[in-house]
Amino acid sequence: MEKTPLPVLVNRNGGAASAAGDTLPDKITTAFAKAGTTAQVRLLEGRDMAKAIDEAASQHPRIVVAGGDGTMACAAQQLAGTPTELAVLPLGTLNHFARDLGVPTDLEQAAALASTGHARGVDVAEVNGRRFINNASIGIYPVMVEWRDEIRHRHGVPKWLASIPASWEALSHMKNRRLRIDRGSGEEALVTPLLFIGNNRYSLDPWTLGARASLADGTMSVYAVARSRRLSLIWFGLRALIGKVDRMRDFEALGELATLDVRSSDARIGIALDGEVTRLDSPLRFRTEPGALNVVAPAPNSAGESPKVCAAAHLSTALASARQTVSEAG
Repeated sequence: MEKTPLPVLVNRNGGAASAAGDTLPDKITTAFAKAGTTAQVRLLEGRDMAKAIDEAASQHPRIVVAGGDGTMACAAQQLAGTPTELAVLPLGTLNHFARDLGVPTDLEQAAALASTGHARGVDVAEVNGRRFINNASIGIYPVMVEWRDEIRHRHGVPKWLASIPASWEALSHMKNRRLRIDRGSGEEALVTPLLFIGNNRYSLDPWTLGARASLADGTMSVYAVARSRRLSLIWFGLRALIGKVDRMRDFEALGELATLDVRSSDARIGIALDGEVTRLDSPLRFRTEPGALNVVAPAPNSAGESPKVCAAAHLSTALASARQTVSEAG
């Protein structure tokens, strides 16, 4: 009996997918054929991915989604809590989620894994009904992303290039945010230029800065950058780049939590979820969903590509806009 083709849903707007152009479907089909699998490839606009994922999941026990971290967050939004298995083709710009899972960045290797690999449960985090797979941030980073996207759309320049003037604009308009947080023992005041909430444990240690050794620990990392002036924040970003952060000096609060509430005097709070900026009603209620997403990935600690490959490109991406610029330019 002939096997049902494996659905492969491609966000054509993703970084690597966009660069590949019209030849991408043939490349993907060939990569899966080498793995002994017939692929049914669909190129989609980003806005159409959620509906396509839902439709494919209703008909197939496993679907392949191709794109970057924003695309994978979209897949997690639709698939977490369901039995459908998600296989990842990392075709975005940075692909943090795929790298931390150990999914190969090589197309043929990723297709082989998607075809024959086993699924395992990984955690997702959620805030006010919106799921995220990597991290969420409040403060200067969402501001930088909005400036960057405006510059990209206005001038048609790449993301990394738009990040340079966007970082400067964000720093020029920097404000320390006055928030109230509840980590489970009552509300406390917090003043910070950046509050970071990570899905699972993000390392702060030198040489592994920003890496996640596991995506199944059932916890969230919470880091609040200490209130600072612009020059101090720039200096912090540069030190984060080389892994020289000081837990006591650089952070107002940090910890590992299953839930977190964040309040602001504003009715709505700007927040970046896996690099996509939105505004959600206050209070923000974060929680973790342990093992909610079934992802096709190598067994833990057996990946050919260590999380340390991008050790300086995760936490510090959200912690300082200066770090983001250097990361994407590289």
